[in-house]
Amino acid sequence: MTGTNTAIIAIVGRPNVGKSTLFNRIIRRREAIVDDEPGVTRDRKYADTDWEGIPFTLVDTGGFVPGSSDTIESGVTDQVRAAIDEADLILFTVDVRTGITDVDDHVARLLRKNGKPCLLVVNKVDDAHFEPDAAEFVRLGLGEPVTVSSMGGRGIGDLLSAAVSLLKPDQGEKADSADADSVRLAVIGRPNVGKSTFVNAILGEKRMLVTEIPGTTRDAVDVHIRHNEEDFILIDTAGMRRRSRVTDGVEYYSTLRTHRMVEECDVACVFADGGEGLTQQDMRIIVRVIDARKGVLLVVNKWDLVRRSAEERTRWHESLDMKMHGLDYVPVVFISSKTKYHIRQVLDMTSHIAMERRKRIPTPELNRFIEDINRQAQPAAVRGKRVRVLYGTQTGSAPPRFVFFASHPDLLKENYRRFLENQLRDAFGFDGVPLSMSFKSRSRK
Repeated sequence: MTGTNTAIIAIVGRPNVGKSTLFNRIIRRREAIVDDEPGVTRDRKYADTDWEGIPFTLVDTGGFVPGSSDTIESGVTDQVRAAIDEADLILFTVDVRTGITDVDDHVARLLRKNGKPCLLVVNKVDDAHFEPDAAEFVRLGLGEPVTVSSMGGRGIGDLLSAAVSLLKPDQGEKADSADADSVRLAVIGRPNVGKSTFVNAILGEKRMLVTEIPGTTRDAVDVHIRHNEEDFILIDTAGMRRRSRVTDGVEYYSTLRTHRMVEECDVACVFADGGEGLTQQDMRIIVRVIDARKGVLLVVNKWDLVRRSAEERTRWHESLDMKMHGLDYVPVVFISSKTKYHIRQVLDMTSHIAMERRKRIPTPELNRFIEDINRQAQPAAVRGKRVRVLYGTQTGSAPPRFVFFASHPDLLKENYRRFLENQLRDAFGFDGVPLSMSFKSRSRK
C-alpha cells in the first residue's frame, strides 16, 4: 500500500543485477524473493519505509528485457514501464561485475527520455577493489554513479541520503495511513484459477501480470483499494501446490511466502476453478486457512463456463454440499473475473466476514444463550456423571475465542461440542469465521 502523499521510489534494471536484494536491504526485512535464477521478480512489489525521518514507498520490479518475444518477459517489461511512469524517483541498478550491457544502454535511453529524477546505482561493489570499474557507467549519461553492495550493505546509507535529498519537500509528508483500519484480504488458491485476473478486474487496470501460463505470480503483492467507503489491502499470492509437486527452490519459497500471507491476512479468499469443480487441493487450502484461524471465503471463479447450463450448475452445488459438509459456515461466492460477473460481491462478503471476525458477545448475553441451550438439550451422562456446561465468556476476537466452564469438561463428547458451536453460530452468526472453543472445570472457592 502507498500513502497518498508518499513519494514512490522504483528500483529498475535488467534481470539479475540484485534489485530484489537491494529492495530487501532498504526496507530492512526479507520481503522480496531472491534467487540466482533471473526473472524471479515479475509483478511490482511495494513496501513503505523511511530514511532520515522521511517516509517513502519503495517499488521492486522485474528484470527489464526489451523486445522479448517471451510472454512473461514481455509482460514484466510492461510492468517496469508502468513503475517508471508512477515513480517520483528511479534507482537504475546495474552490475559492476558485468559492465555496461546493451540492455543497460536501452534502459538508460528510456530514463533520459522520461526525464524523471534518477540515481545510477552500481551494485555488487563489495569492496574498494571494484570502485574503479564503476566509473565506466558514467557513459550512460545519468550522472555520477552511486556504488553499493546490496548483499553486504556497503554504501546503502549514502544511497538513501542521496535519494531522499532528491524528493520534493511535500513528498516527504506521509498521509494518515489507513493500514490499521484496512481489511487485509489474501487472494489464494491453486495455480491458474484466475487470482491475478480477479485483482486486475477489481482495480480496473493491468496492475498484475496475467498470462495463461500456470504459476505466473511468484511473490505476494499488496494493493490498496477503497470499496463502499472501506479500505482493503488485496494480497495477490502465488498458487499453492501440493508440497510433493513443488519442484524448484523459487517455487518452494513462493509457497512459503503464500503461507505467511495467510498468517498475516484478516480474510483469505480461496479461489477455485468453476470449470474443474472443487478439488482436494482446494479443500486442503480451505482447511489451512481455518487452522490459521483466519476468515475464509470460497470464491468459485470462471462461473461463466458453468452458469449457462442448469445441469452443470446443479451438479456443482450437489458436489459443493457434499465436500463442504461440516464447513457450512464458509460463504461461497460465484464469480467470473473475466466478465466481471459478481466480482464486487467478493469485497462485500469479505467486509462482512472481517466484521464477524471482530464481533464480541457480551458475557450476560452469552450466558443467557447457554441457559437456553441447557433447556433444549443436555449432554449425555458419562460413567454415571452428569455433564453440564454452566457458563462461558468470550476471551478474544479476531479470531473469536470462547472459554466455557463445565462440570467434568473432559467427559464432553465431540458431537456435543459441535452441537454447541452450531447453536452459537445460529444465535450470533460468525459467518466465514473459525471459532476457538475451550472447556474448563468450574473454579471452586
